[in-house]
Amino acid sequence: MTQAKKVAFLLANDFEDSEMQNPYDEMVKNGHEAVIISLNSNEELTGKKGTITYTSHLGIEEANAEDYAAIIIPGGKSPSHLKDNAAVQAFIKKADQSGTTISAICHGPQILEAAGLLKGRTLTAYPELSAEIEAAGGHFVDKEVVVDRNLITSRTPADEPAFIRETIDKLGVNAW
Repeated sequence: MTQAKKVAFLLANDFEDSEMQNPYDEMVKNGHEAVIISLNSNEELTGKKGTITYTSHLGIEEANAEDYAAIIIPGGKSPSHLKDNAAVQAFIKKADQSGTTISAICHGPQILEAAGLLKGRTLTAYPELSAEIEAAGGHFVDKEVVVDRNLITSRTPADEPAFIRETIDKLGVNAW
């Protein structure tokens, strides 16, 4: 049995509903502690389809990257609300430097790009981001899930099963 871990979800309004709900539910089901981090604590965040709402546990200024075994970045428009925030960028950079699993789906890799983490990395994302990823020094591939060291990326809600599986697998590996 995998030891329970703390998993951060970086979230803002207009997230892709299923890309938050399904990974969140699976992390909890697998015994992990899911912590929602947004720009402010106790912020009510609504998905772009309006089917689900979450309340953030921490503001990014209160969050410490070393506290988490994984960070999950759902897509939709949420990443565009977070990517230019210096504290979000510092949080992601620190997590990457320590080898923390960072899972980003759909538009989630925009945060990785803003933090300057794409150079020399292979990843996938929402297909329309391919030129942006390549311009930032990343190598874009059109696959359901790509694992490059500590980065796990996927394209769309259709890829969620593979995205979730790889993230859970990484958390199990981190337990040893």
